Amino acid sequence: MIGIGFQSKQAALDNLNTMTSGVQPIIEEDYRTRMTEAQAYMQANNIDALFLNAGTNLKYFTGLDWSASERLVGALLPAQGEVCFIAPFFELGTISEYQVIKGKVHAWQEEQCPYQLLGQIFTECGISHNATLAIDESTAFFVVDGINKANPNLNVINGHQVTSHCRMHKSANEIALIQRAMDMTLAVQQAAASILHEGITTTEVESFIAQAHKKVGASGNYFCIVLFGKASSFPHGVKEPQTLKQGDVVLIDTGCKLHGYLSDITRTYVFGKATDYQREIWEHEKQAQLHAFNAAQIDATCGDVDYAARSYFAKHNLGPDYQLPGCPHRTGHGIGLDIHERPYLVKDNPQRLAPGMCFSNEPMLVIPDQFGIRLEDHFYITESGPKWFTEPSYSIDDPFGLEK
Repeated sequence: MIGIGFQSKQAALDNLNTMTSGVQPIIEEDYRTRMTEAQAYMQANNIDALFLNAGTNLKYFTGLDWSASERLVGALLPAQGEVCFIAPFFELGTISEYQVIKGKVHAWQEEQCPYQLLGQIFTECGISHNATLAIDESTAFFVVDGINKANPNLNVINGHQVTSHCRMHKSANEIALIQRAMDMTLAVQQAAASILHEGITTTEVESFIAQAHKKVGASGNYFCIVLFGKASSFPHGVKEPQTLKQGDVVLIDTGCKLHGYLSDITRTYVFGKATDYQREIWEHEKQAQLHAFNAAQIDATCGDVDYAARSYFAKHNLGPDYQLPGCPHRTGHGIGLDIHERPYLVKDNPQRLAPGMCFSNEPMLVIPDQFGIRLEDHFYITESGPKWFTEPSYSIDDPFGLEK
């Protein structure tokens, strides 16, 4: 097996270097452009304001990187006018330091109801109390419930139509950040394959991958799934670690963050000599991935891309649809600040592909009680069609194309 199991962990780490030079984070001008785009959409669709809860939507539009908790932190973006923020009074100093887009912060004390304060902000912004408020789709129910009870005349709607309208079309800078993050994780994947040996555990490989991601300039793993043998037939893993044996299928799915943007790559191969059946299923996986990629043309639907992979499997007695042995989940997902975000390459999704959209391509094959094969690379839509972020795995014997 080319590139698999030929060096020590230290040697593999020594061969990795920081890969983050030359990339630019998102700047204030980008955030302002995003808010302007969201406001234009709201005006065209009779939406008076958008509430952005702490999380990736808040970061995407305002640059404020803040995690959601039981305390209300967020921003109100009116269809016309300036964005403003809401936060606990004791967080004012920290919020001010983290703000990229400066705006008034409306503060609430611990004994006060922040949802009533939100209603007062509407008045200050000239928004009527029977206005239509789009709420960030990732907002916890208790927040939505609190807003509804404190402001019963509001027409509250799901804000995903606003946020997705903006977020699913990536800018050139966003694509550049995702590209570099993918490059980093592909180097880590190759390094991880090189340190495998009989008796190594999945836990040891996960630890190495975290070290390797740090070596290329990330803070570590954003996530990491390492599966050997039968465990590879469970798409997101099993409870107990495994120990590597000759003939085991190895599935490694991992990613990192770069300035908030994510990578996500899966490689699957065999440690030792692959059986004829493993080779056959691996090749079907590769071909289905290619069929999906070729179907991902401008104005095709997300459902068309999923159908291309699934119909290929069906022709080879895999499936049909989501039946096993076959592909039990969608062909792919969008990616950006979230590891899974709209749009999704799933059956019957009518969303049409357009420039700037980014997707995973991973029509995994599961052979129950035996093994699973997932080859996952991402692509983005250009004016002339799909383009890979990372080239697909070359072959089961040479997964990284070292001797192609």
